[in-house]
Amino acid sequence: MAVFGSSAVFFVLLTYTQLIGLAERGLFAPVMVPWLLLIFTYALYIPNSWRRGLRLIGPMAAAPVIITLIAQATSPDVADVLTKASKFHTPILEIAMVATLAASIAIWGVDRMHALRVEVHEMQRLGQYKLKQLLGVGGMGEVYLAEHLLLKRPCALKLIRPEKAGDPHLLARFEREVRSTARLTHWNTVEIFDYGRAADGTFYYVMEYLPGKNLDQLVTETGPLPAERVIALLEQTCDALSEAHALGLVHRDIKPANIFAAQLGGQYDIAKLLDFGLVRTKQPDTAADVQLTQVGVVAGSPLFLSPEQALGDRLDERSDIYSLGAVAWFLLTGRPPFIGDNAIKVILAHAHQPVESPSKFNSRVPDDLELVVMKCLFKRPDQRYQSAAELRTALLNCRTGHGRYRRSPGGSRAPRPRSPRTTGNSTSSLGG
Repeated sequence: MAVFGSSAVFFVLLTYTQLIGLAERGLFAPVMVPWLLLIFTYALYIPNSWRRGLRLIGPMAAAPVIITLIAQATSPDVADVLTKASKFHTPILEIAMVATLAASIAIWGVDRMHALRVEVHEMQRLGQYKLKQLLGVGGMGEVYLAEHLLLKRPCALKLIRPEKAGDPHLLARFEREVRSTARLTHWNTVEIFDYGRAADGTFYYVMEYLPGKNLDQLVTETGPLPAERVIALLEQTCDALSEAHALGLVHRDIKPANIFAAQLGGQYDIAKLLDFGLVRTKQPDTAADVQLTQVGVVAGSPLFLSPEQALGDRLDERSDIYSLGAVAWFLLTGRPPFIGDNAIKVILAHAHQPVESPSKFNSRVPDDLELVVMKCLFKRPDQRYQSAAELRTALLNCRTGHGRYRRSPGGSRAPRPRSPRTTGNSTSSLGG
C-alpha cells in the first residue's frame, strides 16, 4: 500500500505540473494515463473485496477531476484554456466520465478476482478441514494431508470427487471402508476421525496422519529387510488382523502398500493396517453386501492375493494369512512371490504354482522364519496357520532365536541381544 500511496502523491504533482505547463502554451489535455495505470495495477495485484477496493479506487478515479478543478482555480492560464475548450466540449465532464468508467471496470475486476480466490480457498477446505498437500491418488480418489481448522491437528483426508460419486460401486466401497475401519479399535489399525459430504457433493473421510512409509516404499528404497524387522512388523499386523477377524471381517487386500511403518510417539516401525475398501464379512448379511463381494469376482492385488481369491472361492481369515505370507516373502526378498507378463499369469500362479523358498533369493533368511512364511503360502487353507493369533505365536518363537528388534532413529535395524531373564514366551511386541 505504501507503494501505491507514494505513486499517487507523485501522480498528483505530475498531473498538476503538466496541466500548468500545457496551459502556459495555450494547450489543454487531460492527464489520465498515469491514473488509469495506477487504477488497473491496483485492481490486478491487490486482493480485495469490491467494497474495500472502492475505498481506494474511488479516490484514484476522482483525483484527475479534483486536480483539474484545483488547477483551474489556482492558475489563470488553466482557467483560460478550459473556458476556450468549453465552447466545443466539457473537459472536466469528459475526464469524470473516463475516470468513472475505468473505476467501474476495475471494481468489477476486483470483485470477480475476489470471488475466484474465495472459490479456490473453499476448494481447499472440506467441512472443518483445510487441505494442505496431495499425498497420493488412487483408483477410489485422492488422499490429502489436511488440518482441522480448530484443533490444528494434522490428519489424512481421503475423498471421492463429485464426478466419481455417481459410480454406485465406487461409493459403496468407499462407505464400506469407512464403516469397517470405524469398527476397529486396535492401535495397529489406522484410526478414523470423521466422515462426511461437502456442499459440492464430495464424499470424504478423515483418518490419522501417519509419518513414515508404507512397506512397498520401504523395500523399494532400502531393499530386503532384516529378519528381525520383518518379524516385528508382521507381529503387529497380526494383532490388527486378529481384531478384524474376530469381528468377522476379511481384509482381502493385504499388500505392502496397505501396511504402514509409522513413526509415532517417538517410536519407529509402528505397523498400521490401512485400506479396508475391499473388506467383506465371512457371512454377508445384506443384499448389498452380497452384490459388492459376490463370489466369482477377483478382488485385491494380483501380486499378493490368495489362491481362493484367484479361483473366486469363498474367503475366510486364512485368505488374509496367505496374503500376509506373500507380504513377508516380499519383505525378505525385495520381490513378490510371482512375477508375470500380465495379471492373469500372476493370478494363475497363485492358484496353481508352488512358491519358491525366499532363501533362494536371499541367503540371509533364517530357516525358522522361512518355515513360517512358507506355511502361510500353502495352497490349501487348512494347511496354513488357521488364525492371525496362531501366526503371531509362530513369529514370536522365531524372534526369540534372533534377538529383539530395537527401533531407533534413522531406521536402525540392529537386533538387541536378549537379557538372560527374557524367556522364550515373552509377549512384548512392538506397538503394543
